[in-house]
Amino acid sequence: MSLHGKVAIVTGAAQGIGRAIAESLAQAGADIVVADLDPNRSKDTVASVEQLGRKALNVKVNVADGADTKAMVDQVLKEWGKVDILVNNAGITRDGLLLRMKEEDWNLVLQVNLNGTFNCTKAVLLPMTKQRYGRIVNIASIVGVMGNVGQANYAASKAAVIGLTKTVAREYASRSVTVNAVAPGFIDTAMTQGLSTEVKDMLQKQIPLGRLGTAADIAAAVRFLVSDEAAYITGHVLHVNGGMLMP
Repeated sequence: MSLHGKVAIVTGAAQGIGRAIAESLAQAGADIVVADLDPNRSKDTVASVEQLGRKALNVKVNVADGADTKAMVDQVLKEWGKVDILVNNAGITRDGLLLRMKEEDWNLVLQVNLNGTFNCTKAVLLPMTKQRYGRIVNIASIVGVMGNVGQANYAASKAAVIGLTKTVAREYASRSVTVNAVAPGFIDTAMTQGLSTEVKDMLQKQIPLGRLGTAADIAAAVRFLVSDEAAYITGHVLHVNGGMLMP
């Protein structure tokens, strides 16, 4: 699954799943645009990509801002001449039961998770269609398919990302731009590490493979979907959840 000569933008690449994706694509030979709201947090990812022998571009971007995402893509085109791969990974949570959920928390999650995916996708589509090649992977969630108590905003945003994925896949397949989604289950990240042992045990009992996923599990799925081996796959949602949900 060689990606030599490819340029990949990974949003939310400073840590966790985003960093693992950036490193995995770099291992396959891609040069990486490390896009994050806080470029200081991105320095470790940049260093890791460079240690793998690939070029890294540290870009500050607020994905919820359409002008910001366009400026990011313009910068990449100016410095590297093309964009081959986009991974829409940036996302946030603001959990709470619906009756207690503040309107600003609802709006913020939708702005980052859904509008951010829309903004970044729209920004790369023109260069991708002109070169008649592109790979877009959106990070969705198991929660966007099955729902989850206390996450109405997050579930709604991720379900919408799945619908967006399928629509853009239909619109741009004729230009050899594939658009797919990866829907992680419960992954061992900083977010889940804060859970109590009891909650973790309860989650693991619902997972046939008996463990939480890792960031590397998600990165491997993304790496496949952006490779030439997945050239005939578009509009697909790849569920990486240890069997917790089998849609």
